[in-house]
Amino acid sequence: MTALRVALSVLGRTQIHLQARGGLLQKKHDLLARVVTCNFISTHHVTKGIELTSQDDDLVTHGNKFQLNVPKDRPLLVILSWLLSKKRHIKKFIDFYMEQGFDVITVSISPWQLIWPAKGSRLVAADLLAFLEQNKNYQQILLHGFSVGGYMWGEVLDMIHTDRKRYDPIIDRITGQIWDSAADVSEISIGTPLAVFPNNAMLQAALKKYLEYHMATFHKQATQYYIRSSQLFHTNLVRSPALFIISKTDPVGALKCNQRVRDSWDSLGVETYMKIFEKSPHVGHFYKHPKEYVTELYTFLDKIGLIRNEEKIRARM
Repeated sequence: MTALRVALSVLGRTQIHLQARGGLLQKKHDLLARVVTCNFISTHHVTKGIELTSQDDDLVTHGNKFQLNVPKDRPLLVILSWLLSKKRHIKKFIDFYMEQGFDVITVSISPWQLIWPAKGSRLVAADLLAFLEQNKNYQQILLHGFSVGGYMWGEVLDMIHTDRKRYDPIIDRITGQIWDSAADVSEISIGTPLAVFPNNAMLQAALKKYLEYHMATFHKQATQYYIRSSQLFHTNLVRSPALFIISKTDPVGALKCNQRVRDSWDSLGVETYMKIFEKSPHVGHFYKHPKEYVTELYTFLDKIGLIRNEEKIRARM
């Protein structure tokens, strides 16, 4: 129990620190509104958990935080990031897709938002859905999800189910989907401790025990949402082609779980592809096998007609 208390204390302090740091950063963004870097890439915080990256610095409208001035021929990438992902890691994916002419929306959640979905991850999912609904000029949407991002997308699907007539046009605009190390509900108690305490086995074990207790005790407040998200992810409304990228040795985005999802989607008529690495870390395939990873992305993006700068993508292969 001592280790458990330490783990929860550290988790709580981490959340408070992140919230305080986020508050300071948000104040800076409120003053600046938009930050344009020297290479003409701008970022805009749509909400606390959603950030837009674009080559334009005049997309943002001031009357509606969700609605943008978007050119009609601009594709949108939705990155559903892994838990506690670092900006420098996500930036490598952003840079790759911006070379192909995408605007990029990055969606992230904290451990607290994952543990308490009703006041956390579901609010982020609602914001993402509102953004996609209000920016109809993005007629080609690509999903690229990592780890817990699969759970996040299941939450979005749950909200789409509440009003199919209203939200089905969003589904129709999704051109393709890429799932890197997607984690199912059964891996939440495995993946979360590894993300929060990557270098401390004792605290990992303590947090794992707490999460198992949490899921058994707080069914109404948490577990029911994990189960519903998993069900909807397995019966995904999106019928556009899908690429799964996984590793045989990943305990979080387990091979068998991803194969079950692939089999389910195959039965629904989804055109699926799967790249299996023999040995690479969770959400670490791009960093361990960069050329092979880019080759898979190139092949997939070419199939769905989203290659706009072949020279740059081939230079990475």
